[in-house]
Amino acid sequence: MEAGCDEAGRGCLAGPVFAAAVILPHNFKNELLNDSKQLKEAHRYELRTIIEKEAISWAVAEVNNLEIDEINILNASFLAMHRAVDKLKTNPEFLLIDGNRFKPYKKVPHQCIVKGDGKYMNIAAASILAKTYRDDFMKNAALKYPQYKWENNMGYPTVAHREAISSYGPTPLHRMSFQLLPSQLSLEF
Repeated sequence: MEAGCDEAGRGCLAGPVFAAAVILPHNFKNELLNDSKQLKEAHRYELRTIIEKEAISWAVAEVNNLEIDEINILNASFLAMHRAVDKLKTNPEFLLIDGNRFKPYKKVPHQCIVKGDGKYMNIAAASILAKTYRDDFMKNAALKYPQYKWENNMGYPTVAHREAISSYGPTPLHRMSFQLLPSQLSLEF
């Protein structure tokens, strides 16, 4: 039983980091399944339904912005993955991790794979679940904080998001340990 793990939202200025763990059946195939960043939003949500229905086990977990500020984003990403694996209904015998680093989970062996979400279906499936659940969270948060346009930028450091921070200040969802605004304004010639 091999679980793929991935996270979403590491580079964001606001909101939690989400992670997912997915165990797919050996014979699982889907031509559309790929790294979530390579897919259209509609395809991600279509695949989410398929993954949730056909996976042997799947789970999604999050680490909120206050925890991120306390333990840093790298440790928060590992913690989110650990929480997702904790929630699996089937215990994995091996973990495939997207990326180049991971803190071992209990005594379960693991392998880190750079760009694994484009190479392994179970990591791609985890990528899709983490991304769609995080997007849902940020779209809901956008209803409370519409000036930040999170329904479009999902909390990433876009110009519009940074302009809103400059105009309105940070929200309780912002990661205060992150550089919310550039430290130096660009010079105009």
